[in-house]
Amino acid sequence: MLKEDIIKKIKELKKEKNAVILAHYYVDKDVQDIADYVGDSFFLAKISTQLDCDVIVFCGVRFMGESAKILNPDKTVYMPVDNAECNMAHMVDLAYVAKIKEEYDDLATVCYVNATTKIKSVADVCVTSSNAVSIVKKLPNKNILFIPDKNLAHFIAEQLPEKNFIFNEGFCHVHNSLTKEELLKAKEEHPNALCLAHPECSMELLKECDYIGSTSQIIDYATNSDKDEFLIVTEVGVFHELQKRNPNKSFYAISVKQICGNMKKTTVEGVLGALEGKMNEVVVEKEYEDLARNALMKMLDMMKK
Repeated sequence: MLKEDIIKKIKELKKEKNAVILAHYYVDKDVQDIADYVGDSFFLAKISTQLDCDVIVFCGVRFMGESAKILNPDKTVYMPVDNAECNMAHMVDLAYVAKIKEEYDDLATVCYVNATTKIKSVADVCVTSSNAVSIVKKLPNKNILFIPDKNLAHFIAEQLPEKNFIFNEGFCHVHNSLTKEELLKAKEEHPNALCLAHPECSMELLKECDYIGSTSQIIDYATNSDKDEFLIVTEVGVFHELQKRNPNKSFYAISVKQICGNMKKTTVEGVLGALEGKMNEVVVEKEYEDLARNALMKMLDMMKK
């Protein structure tokens, strides 16, 4: 089937099934272009609770589809591919979490949304990269167990020295693989470029950057800046939105490693298959669903205050 025919069929099925397509900035640009909403994890979590629809097709990785289902138990959620996994979402030893909870008083367990439903269920609150500092700062607890991502945890801890952080050893294989040396080389090649990075990168790299933020924050920063050259240190899918909003500005990657293969598994053909109801309905584990929902809803509620 030709691409234009696929897109036409997608539009017909969305109307027929009262469906909405959500896509993360890291998926392929063709998928972003057919989505109703494109954003970072916080935006997509928030918007999913405001949709008047029966079906959500979530273009991203598994934990994102699970979050959408947890927040919308009465809606049907599909993913266009069944094996788009985030490795970091599994990088928590629940026995370690239980051990820390026994050892520390005045403790809050804070879970990055990049985690499975089961892992979210042991958290007091979820956070995203765009709101983590704000939410942790608002928590009354002195001790913070942050799971799964060590790099985001260290970034938050640097800004909140009044808190005592206990770190987990999870990481994003894409961001964590990027090095200070690669960044310095890119700076030499583009001496007039500002460096904008995601906090899932290592602290060693982040200390060399001009701005640190989530994907949406990076896009907004570049769009509002009077500069016209930028080194972008996050997954390359974000370049599509950057270039759409800023056709006269230049954006450069620092490494060929800035690609998440799991994010790129979603295709327009997969979106069509999901809308046809042939595959990949998201089902979450009932024994963990309510606790995970509490952690996600606490995040959304805290961001309203």
